[in-house]
Amino acid sequence: MEYSRIAVSQTDALWELQKAYKAEIEEDMPTEQDLNRLKEAIEENRILFYGAWDGMTLTGCCSITIGFSTFNYAASGVFEDFYICPEYRHKGIARELVKYARQDSGVESLTVGCADCDVEMYQALGFSIHLGNLLAFE
Repeated sequence: MEYSRIAVSQTDALWELQKAYKAEIEEDMPTEQDLNRLKEAIEENRILFYGAWDGMTLTGCCSITIGFSTFNYAASGVFEDFYICPEYRHKGIARELVKYARQDSGVESLTVGCADCDVEMYQALGFSIHLGNLLAFE
């Protein structure tokens, strides 16, 4: 398994995982307009996507959006878009992908907002510090 940052030229493979992820969590399928906005964000480095590759096959992905935090006065990241293809799960790929993405992105702190049912999974991946409640503005 190889781990790398996903380039704009690899967006087609990423898009397939994005659609699989949305289907699995029963959210609306992204549109062509969403794809164009995603490509633009990747191209402008507003979001960093990382992938786990089995040869030419993208088997997993995640993203980190970089900001700045006064928690430690350094670059911070928000972890999202985490998906591993079902046939590749429970093989340590997720842990390696998260480790690679964190290191490559250069963030000092990394946070994730997740559903209650996913807390244990993220804790197993190294997200262990509780920072209160995450709320989204409507």
